[in-house]
Amino acid sequence: MTSVLFDVPGPKARLRSRIISIVGTIAIAVGLVVLVMVLAAPRTTAAGAVIPGMFDPIRWDIILDGRMWNAIIFRGLAATLRMAAAAAVLAILIGILFSFGRTARSRWIRVPVAVLLEFFRGMPVLLLMFFTLLVFGTGQYWAGVAGLAVYNGAIIGEALRSGIQSLPRGQRESGLAIGLTPVQTRMMIEFPQAFRQMLPIIIAQLVVLLKDTSLAFIIGYQELINIGVRQLQNTYGNRYFFTLFFVVLVVYLTVNLLLSWLARIIARRTSGGYVSRWRRKETDPGLAVVRAPDAGMGGGMSGTGGGGPA
Repeated sequence: MTSVLFDVPGPKARLRSRIISIVGTIAIAVGLVVLVMVLAAPRTTAAGAVIPGMFDPIRWDIILDGRMWNAIIFRGLAATLRMAAAAAVLAILIGILFSFGRTARSRWIRVPVAVLLEFFRGMPVLLLMFFTLLVFGTGQYWAGVAGLAVYNGAIIGEALRSGIQSLPRGQRESGLAIGLTPVQTRMMIEFPQAFRQMLPIIIAQLVVLLKDTSLAFIIGYQELINIGVRQLQNTYGNRYFFTLFFVVLVVYLTVNLLLSWLARIIARRTSGGYVSRWRRKETDPGLAVVRAPDAGMGGGMSGTGGGGPA
C-alpha cells in the first residue's frame, strides 16, 4: 500500500521505528539525568575551595528578591518586547513591499527587487545591526530595529510572494473581469488571501525575530540578556550566574511558547475557516445548483432572459 508522498511502512518498519523511538527517549532521559547530576555536584577549585553545586539553595535565594524580577521584567523584557514590536511592524511593511516588487509585471522592478531581497536574506542580522549603527549613526535601539526589520522583512516578503503565486489564476482573472485594475486586484483580492494563508509562517518568523533581539546585546542595547545576565550578575555576584541564566531562559521560553501557541491557534482557525466554508458551499443546495455547469448556463440565460433568444 502506498501514499501519494511516501510508502506506508510495513510491520517491520513500524517495529523498527518504535524501537528507535524508545531507545532515543531513554538516551535523552539518561542524558538529562547525567546533566542534572553534573550540575548539582559541588566542584573543587585548584586552590582547594569547594564551590557548591548549581542547585544548591544558596544560589537560588535571589528568586525571592523583587528587585531582580523588577529588573528582568520591567527593564529587560520590556526593552526586548519594545524592540521586537517595532521591528515586527516594520518587517511586515517591508515584507509587503518586497512581495509587491517580486510579483511586479515589469522585470525592471522585479529583478532589482529580487537581487535586493536575496542580498538582505543572505546578510547576518548582526552585520545589519552593525552597518546601521556605524553608517547611519543611530542609537543601539534603532540599529537593532533596522537590522531585525530588514532581515525578517525579506523573509516575510518571500513568503508573501509564494502565497500570491500559489493562488489560482482565476482569482486574478475574476478581479480583472469585474473591471478592477491590476493593482486593485492585487490589493483587494490576491494579497488578503496570500496574507491569510501565510499568516502562520509570518507569526513563526516573528517568533524568530523576538529571539534575535538578543543579538542587540552585542551592540550594547539594554535588553533582557544584557540586564538579566550581565548587569544583575555584577550586582549579585558570580555565584548567581546560573540562576540568572535559568531565569532569563524561562522568560524567553515563556514568551516564545505563548507566541507559538498563538500561531497554532491562528493556523488552525484559518485552515478550518476555509474548510468549513468550503463544506458549507458543498452542502448548501442553493449553492450546489449555482455551481452545477448546466445550472450556471441556465441561470445566466435566465438572468438575461429578457434579451435572450426567446
